[in-house]
Amino acid sequence: MDRRQQLDTEPKKRRRVGFSNVDAGIEANACIEIYLVSSKEEVGAPDSFRLSPVDLNSFFEDDDGKIYGYKGLKITIWISIISFHSYADIAFQSKSDGGKGITDLKSALQRILAETIVDNKDDFLQTFSTESHFVRSIVSSGEILPHKVSNGYAGNTNSLLQEASSDVKVVRMLIANAATGHLYSRVIPLVLLLVDGSNPIDVADPGWELYVLIQTKNDEQGAEQDLLLGFMAVYRFYHYPDSSRLRLGQILVLPPYQKKGYGGHLVEVLGNVAMAEDVYDLTVEEPLEDFQRVRTCVDIRRLLHFDPIKDAVQSTVSQLTHGKLTKKTNVPRFIPPSTVIEEVRKALKINRKQFLQCWEVLIYLGLNPVDKHLDDFVTVIASRVKADILGKDSGNGGKEVIEVPSNYDPEMSFVMFRSQNGEGAGVQMEENQAKQEEQIQQLVDERVKEIKLIAQKVQHV
Repeated sequence: MDRRQQLDTEPKKRRRVGFSNVDAGIEANACIEIYLVSSKEEVGAPDSFRLSPVDLNSFFEDDDGKIYGYKGLKITIWISIISFHSYADIAFQSKSDGGKGITDLKSALQRILAETIVDNKDDFLQTFSTESHFVRSIVSSGEILPHKVSNGYAGNTNSLLQEASSDVKVVRMLIANAATGHLYSRVIPLVLLLVDGSNPIDVADPGWELYVLIQTKNDEQGAEQDLLLGFMAVYRFYHYPDSSRLRLGQILVLPPYQKKGYGGHLVEVLGNVAMAEDVYDLTVEEPLEDFQRVRTCVDIRRLLHFDPIKDAVQSTVSQLTHGKLTKKTNVPRFIPPSTVIEEVRKALKINRKQFLQCWEVLIYLGLNPVDKHLDDFVTVIASRVKADILGKDSGNGGKEVIEVPSNYDPEMSFVMFRSQNGEGAGVQMEENQAKQEEQIQQLVDERVKEIKLIAQKVQHV
């Protein structure tokens, strides 16, 4: 048998193909811890204040929220709430490219901490003494704002916050001032970490004002030290012909000082400024749910002491409690008179949209007993929610939307027309309407729950 025949008769050996383990990466949330510290002794201490939960994955969006190339990675970040410098300790067992590259941790951390990061730990620890008066050096040139406003409308609205605000002050500064801009640049990492969807404001825009909540305490050497508890960034717009409008763009109370009434204190002081300076109104840019609750509580306390609206509130409550609305087909919305809306704006600087939110709470507070009239009240809320979503008519008014092909813009590929005899889209419309009603009911339940919660907070003051 020659060599060729021998090879043909031998069984063929299978070739083994090996696959290297592809790096699955580790989520930033799983390997990064952030602590807020007020002294060098707290750095590394087991009882340091940890920020939790914080979504760190969003800072690594280019890598699907993950860090690649490291085994046993742990990153510990300390942020000083004295000077707002930061330091990151990076530890890992090994580093190698597992098919996804190696994440540049220095650049990634700079996206979070910006210019506040200090490379050397000893240098970071030194900042607790060398920059212990950083905040005081900047706010000393600002304007200390009075807590109360003497316009006859404020009333005793802040009894919940009196204890929290007894040892604090609010200082106003123009953000375009170089020192103020420097202070804001130091707190930007906390804004990005703690305020959902936030972006840094333009420190070169003279329209921005910074309202800083300060508490004065003695440091370890007995010297007075100003601590920054929180702040607001407020934009001042021109309003024709000779007025201005205030818009709250950002508000943050540092986590160690939250749940103590400081957020409400800031909101109330800003409202006092709006009244004292007779601006057109005060608005808020995309308020988050928790903040909106605080804001509404502050406004409700003002409104409860505002005599010009009391008759309108009592009249609405009377109509609601005698109307047996659950048996009616067309339920009135009980919107306050336009004159009342305008009086509230002029005196208290509460804009129309916010006042309508407060109005529902005021009506609820006026029900006595609440349980007896709750069904009618919920009916009113449902009517309002339905009108806001579907328009004044609960039906579709015979209108029908039909998708049509388009090579120009798929998102605009539809036409609307009014069908004959008010006929809609048949069975499909009924299915959509059922789902719509379910979603509307969910919104109504959430709104009623929120109203009850706010009313409870106001009543227990």
